Amino acid sequence: MSKWKILGLLIAVVAVTLSLVNASWIAPAPRGRLLLVAHRGVAQQFSREGLGRQDCTATRIRKPEHVYIENTLPSIQRAYFLGADAVEVDVQQSRDGQMVAFHDAMLECRTDGRGRVRDHDLADLKRLDVGYGYTADGGKTFPLRGRIGAMPTVEEVLRAAPSQRLIFHFKTREPGDADALAAAFQRAGMPIHDKIAFYGPRPVLDRMRRHASKAWMFDTAGVKACSIDYLKWGWTGPKSRGNHARKRSRSGAACHLDGLPLIDYQWAIWGWPNRFLARMADRSAPTPASEPPPS
Repeated sequence: MSKWKILGLLIAVVAVTLSLVNASWIAPAPRGRLLLVAHRGVAQQFSREGLGRQDCTATRIRKPEHVYIENTLPSIQRAYFLGADAVEVDVQQSRDGQMVAFHDAMLECRTDGRGRVRDHDLADLKRLDVGYGYTADGGKTFPLRGRIGAMPTVEEVLRAAPSQRLIFHFKTREPGDADALAAAFQRAGMPIHDKIAFYGPRPVLDRMRRHASKAWMFDTAGVKACSIDYLKWGWTGPKSRGNHARKRSRSGAACHLDGLPLIDYQWAIWGWPNRFLARMADRSAPTPASEPPPS
């Protein structure tokens, strides 16, 4: 047998082995049920063609099919009405210590305001039109204008969805935002219950854990590191990798497994969906009592 045939046979064996190791159909069916998360509630869709990180998405929306604007109370309530199990809300702090639901650090893209959200008092933010900058025809028309006062505080969000699942996304690295968010819960007279989750930069989450030690949290940098780690090693599938990753997660390295969001990249995930979910469940399982605590 020629060396090329041997090489081809070896490649075929490896391919079949990897396929079996990562086959979703032979993995156990995941327990529980899928939860539908509405990102910022019901939002306007926009073109992503040639989109840069600093581009204003409000000027790129498609012709509106509804009147809802992301991160507003009507948008959040509509998402639950349409069947969402949870709503993700972007939050940041105003100059006078209030937490508001708004995505951008700057006001110019979506509103008729100027400057950073953090440089304005709540009273100033409440005077803004949050639909001011939305256009689907290059600025000829602005069909969503007239939403003055629609930037909600976290207290307003909590009172509008008192028993619903909410995921709060911290938009800055300021640890003080965690204290301000916890204060908003107190002002609303609501505990941080088990349907509340948080994500964002690690410094803010470390502070938030002082207020909600048992809440579900995941940091954005950790998610990226875990995803890269799994893409590099997930094809191997051994249980020992799960234990190793779990130990590393305690020190802030790859695979901080309170959660691993995957949006639009499922095709690249080894063993998607059932095999991948089983591996994540194994990695996030409690450390056995016989095993020494991670350092």
